Amino acid sequence: MKSSISPGESFPLGATVRDKGVNFCLFSRECTEIELLLFDAPDAPKPSQVIPLDPKQNKTAQYWHVFVPGIGAGQVYAYRAYGPFAPEKGLRCDGEKVLIDPYARAVANWENYSRDAARLPGDNCPKALRGVVIDTSTYDWEEDVHLKIPYSRTVIYEMHVAGFTRHPNSGVSPEKRGTFAGLIEKIPYLKELGITAVELMPIHHFDEFDARPGLKNYWGYSTIAFFAPYVGYSSRRDPLGPVDEFRDMVKALHKAGIEVILDVVFNHTAEGNEDGPTLSFRGLSNQDYYMLEDDPSKYRNYSGCGNTFETNSIASRLILDCLHYWVAEMHVDGFRFDLASALSRDSDGIPLKNPPLLWDIDTEPILAGTKIIAEAWDAGGLYQVGSFVGDRFAEWNGPFRDDVRRFVKSDTGTVKNVAARIMASPDIYSKPGRRADHTINFITCHDGFTLNDLVSYNEKHNEANGEDNRDGMNENYSWNCGFEGLTSDPEVEALRQRQIKNFLTILFMSQGTPMLLMGDEVRRSQQGNNNAYCQDSELSWFDWDCINKHADLLRFTRRLIDFTQSLEIFQQEHILAVSYANQAPHIVWHGTTLGEPDWGKNSHSIAFTLRHPKFDERLHIILNAYWEPLTFELPPLDHGETWYRIVDTALPSPEDFCTIKTAPPVQQESYQAHGRCVIVLIAK
Repeated sequence: MKSSISPGESFPLGATVRDKGVNFCLFSRECTEIELLLFDAPDAPKPSQVIPLDPKQNKTAQYWHVFVPGIGAGQVYAYRAYGPFAPEKGLRCDGEKVLIDPYARAVANWENYSRDAARLPGDNCPKALRGVVIDTSTYDWEEDVHLKIPYSRTVIYEMHVAGFTRHPNSGVSPEKRGTFAGLIEKIPYLKELGITAVELMPIHHFDEFDARPGLKNYWGYSTIAFFAPYVGYSSRRDPLGPVDEFRDMVKALHKAGIEVILDVVFNHTAEGNEDGPTLSFRGLSNQDYYMLEDDPSKYRNYSGCGNTFETNSIASRLILDCLHYWVAEMHVDGFRFDLASALSRDSDGIPLKNPPLLWDIDTEPILAGTKIIAEAWDAGGLYQVGSFVGDRFAEWNGPFRDDVRRFVKSDTGTVKNVAARIMASPDIYSKPGRRADHTINFITCHDGFTLNDLVSYNEKHNEANGEDNRDGMNENYSWNCGFEGLTSDPEVEALRQRQIKNFLTILFMSQGTPMLLMGDEVRRSQQGNNNAYCQDSELSWFDWDCINKHADLLRFTRRLIDFTQSLEIFQQEHILAVSYANQAPHIVWHGTTLGEPDWGKNSHSIAFTLRHPKFDERLHIILNAYWEPLTFELPPLDHGETWYRIVDTALPSPEDFCTIKTAPPVQQESYQAHGRCVIVLIAK
């Protein structure tokens, strides 16, 4: 074989199956010598063949390449990179470390992987991750296509692939629990819930050992291989299994009418700070892949995780190639960019007005039909909600979360803000032509309290994380309804249930794209832990007993989603007009008296009428966050029309939510709203 090895080509990057062999290519500006290692088995302690790459024959510009005949899909490979090792100068080419290809489509030898072996001096070959050659052209997609559901008709369900089915009571067979295959079995649940997109927490291969001793990096925000599905989420143990099983899941979700959005972590990698392991990027071209401090032995840390990807260099190409791959070859429908503001900084960490990478993503034609969602802040203090670059990026609306939480817990001075959030935050998104459905509204997400814990705990309880409760957010805007934690007090439990329904109703009655956290519809609890990134246990998993225990809340959530999805007034792309008489979809604000909203600091209630004249839709929503009952005047209707009660969160199930067909009429000219409740009426 050696005699017929040829120089190969500098494009595409990664391992590419061609006729009669495989072309390998990777980028390194700093290294002076590269070795391609080929392994006969995924867990072989040593390579069966070492192919040195000659800088004169196997290097074009900064790209090292070689064509190896006689091999194909399934071949396990890795690299060694030799060159200057001078950390004080930012150079970290360590030939003792075996490196995984940044473009590896699958990962092998993960069972033997050791983060410490990659961090400490010495040869780590037996305990190093390797790549697997993948031929993506052989998979049968069965004419699968991207669904391209508009934001205006999207309901996002943020979920953890493993946590969704890992619990023993999931009903999934043990070998499929916590896997892509396990998620496939639960698609009927998602379909019945009514969501239209799953936003999967990181599924790129990550380092589960990037956590305190005895804990695991459960959330997955510690990426090693951006092109490879995480091996631990596959029920198959063959090297090609995770790729095919992920595609099986995407195909099955598409058949059910559900899009797949990936949470992608391009702001940092698992290699961490200067004391971290050498896994890939650091050993190939440290100064090109990472932002370094003025002291180049240190890493700039705008991610809060030890390093920051240098997106003004070769990493920007990797990110774009990665997005292309997941869309074109894996049929993913969109991406949520973790700490996206970190991608807008220049090499010195200064925010750019027009960051090239983000504009490339915004204008990239391959991504034109996908959803791109920014978490428009970073751990370095840069906050860009409302001012994020580009025309296409939707944004996680952090103020929606905070302002609705504060309103529902009856804080003072919250009515004006909550009204703006209900209207898709025009005070924040003031750019002309900004679409109302590009605000991603949420009450809870993976980072923070679950919805149950939001109404059950005043303080975070993160002791299990081993950091003396110092980690996690302190500003939760939560209220325990009178008792901290679990309780059997029926009054406290009833209030908590009502508050949860209040939150859900406000979420879905607001303009914008709603996002629901996995398990909030059945009161999933993390026992007050608001930073469960390292808790791979029943603390974090979906408890399937809750679908029976909290069947009334599940019913309420399903019907709420179905109701809002059935009405055109909640599918608007533009901010509603604020007007009494308008042929466009519009909103009118009220207080307890019609047309007289109380915007004062001590106000705890607001009401509003939504109308879509073209589709003859008229709703009246009452939000009473005051702790006493209040009586609200109802708008007069045309002759022959009557208000019907859809929602009253103060009523017991099933009266709390009635369908349009079963909703009781409201004969009075006013409605008495119980303390801390939400009312939804519809005219017919």
